[in-house]
Amino acid sequence: MAPRRLLLVGEGNFSFAVALGETLDPNTSLTATCPQRSADLARDLVARENIQRLRERGNEVRFGVNCTHLADAFEPHREFDRIYFNFPHCGRKAGVAKNRELLAKFFRSCADVLAEDGEVHVALCRGQGGTPADKPMREWHNSWQVVAMAALGGFILSDVHPFNCEAVPGYRCTGYRSQDKSFHIEGALNHIFTRSLPFESLQPRISRIKLGDQWFSFLEPEVLVGKLNRGFLEAPSCHPIKTINEKLIAELGKAFPLKRLKCSSPLLPQGDASVLTSHNPDILSTAFWVSLHEDNSDFESPTSGTTQDMEDFLVSFSELSLPNSPRRDSKEEAHEGTHGQAKACLRPSLLVHSQAVIQAPDFLPGSLHILSGPVFQRCCISPFTMPAFHETLYILGFNKNLKDSCLQSLLDHLKGILNNLLTQTWLEGSEWSSSVEFVFQPTGKRYMITVKSQNFGPDCVKDLIIGSVTTSATSVIHKDQCFVYVSMNLDLLAMLVWGISDWRMLWTSDSRFLKNFAPGKIEPFKSHSLYPPYYVHDISFWLDEKKRFDEVEFHTLARAVSQDTVISIQFLSRFQHPKTEQVSLCYRLTYQTCDKALTQQQVASMQSQLRKEIQQRLHVTPR
Repeated sequence: MAPRRLLLVGEGNFSFAVALGETLDPNTSLTATCPQRSADLARDLVARENIQRLRERGNEVRFGVNCTHLADAFEPHREFDRIYFNFPHCGRKAGVAKNRELLAKFFRSCADVLAEDGEVHVALCRGQGGTPADKPMREWHNSWQVVAMAALGGFILSDVHPFNCEAVPGYRCTGYRSQDKSFHIEGALNHIFTRSLPFESLQPRISRIKLGDQWFSFLEPEVLVGKLNRGFLEAPSCHPIKTINEKLIAELGKAFPLKRLKCSSPLLPQGDASVLTSHNPDILSTAFWVSLHEDNSDFESPTSGTTQDMEDFLVSFSELSLPNSPRRDSKEEAHEGTHGQAKACLRPSLLVHSQAVIQAPDFLPGSLHILSGPVFQRCCISPFTMPAFHETLYILGFNKNLKDSCLQSLLDHLKGILNNLLTQTWLEGSEWSSSVEFVFQPTGKRYMITVKSQNFGPDCVKDLIIGSVTTSATSVIHKDQCFVYVSMNLDLLAMLVWGISDWRMLWTSDSRFLKNFAPGKIEPFKSHSLYPPYYVHDISFWLDEKKRFDEVEFHTLARAVSQDTVISIQFLSRFQHPKTEQVSLCYRLTYQTCDKALTQQQVASMQSQLRKEIQQRLHVTPR
């Protein structure tokens, strides 16, 4: 392992450098810098003494180093593992705007000399950072907004803790308003920043699938870019979704014989669209539809950028085999292709496979049949709805005469397992709690699995529906049997168990996410990106009176254009022109990431692109 390389910028009297140097290992190199020239410090006896002590230890001292142009101060390709900037300030009575500018330029400069896995430590006085860690937290206009400024350099806040002077004995901060006075460091915080993954311009991929003897290709929906073929449930994965799935299966296996099934049936029986709607009449309206094109290329595998088994995601094929599929308007037809092309949908639920399972000759009554896999649904933007998630489906067949006892036994076991999982991350002495209830629906056809949880914080109580339980007796082969189907959203369950507040974090490509999860253990989740800033933009547009406005499509388009950074779309107002009677709608969009640096400039660009896209695809006229 290479020696750690530390850089200190903006030193005043070099007392921090001396104090820090005394705690370092001999293999660690320290470079201390200040903006003044050497001659400017000639009369500062404390500074001169500290400089001498640093040099005697073999540390490097540099003068006249501008922290906003670090690349100019060091030779090319020189990198540091950690950069410290304690109590930055422009000097004298500089206001919020100038100090924000200083931070922004500093972070941009750090990007040039920081190692890939390096850290930037910035100590700020109480309230200056503008994050919830400050007590009290200042308003936006009265703080330096350190996280937003760091984003301009491609950094995210990964940790924050009190600035502890006792850890660096002998340190005396100086330079308050360019004077030989100390800053008020009571309540000061040390902010630790790391590099963010960059926003990439991801384009939908062309995927190939073999149906029978014929290869077809299709363009994946824009909103699902980066969400197909992630393999979270596959054997080598250590993803929390796989962990929670395996724990559920292991516990259920103690009470029921199990039969695990592979989600590899891509097609529904021709002409039988009722399978899609038997459990949920609205399920077709949530599906993502794609056009299939005959692909006569010589390759026997998916095109570049895709992986095998794309058929796992396809559950229906051909308009002719789905006579009851929803009617789509002209814009959808144009998007999906010309008349006569084959259509397919990405499965919106594993329940579409239920009939195939219970009618299979090898179906075993009394055994719990288990399917687990990703599903995809068009939906509005909200904190706990997601266009892609992982579902698990349990199917149990039993004698009709034992319906009540068998159903109750399954529900009791499932409730006990879920309650046990939801308590594993509680802190000792915590008053937080979670409880599972099976809420019977007024229709009398199914239960909803509801969790009342405080796992996202003591002031954040939520009732979340994580699944459903339905019963039926519709098997031609097993006529004396009754069947129960338990469907659960594994993503929501993982969020509840680990206290992950944002579903998008489950899909991050940042390797730091998986480092939170030790094999076989369930411990509270700690995000590598804290207090990301949010940006608010309003959008209003005139509706085309000849076209039906699809609000779900509007949300889906906002997801796609913003690369999932829109976390909220709030309807503000509806206006009808008194003369033309034309209708205008106004919405408020909130942008925020959970794992990357996001800047105001990037958001403005996304908002501008969204205005263009809704005009082209939704046939509205932005105002």
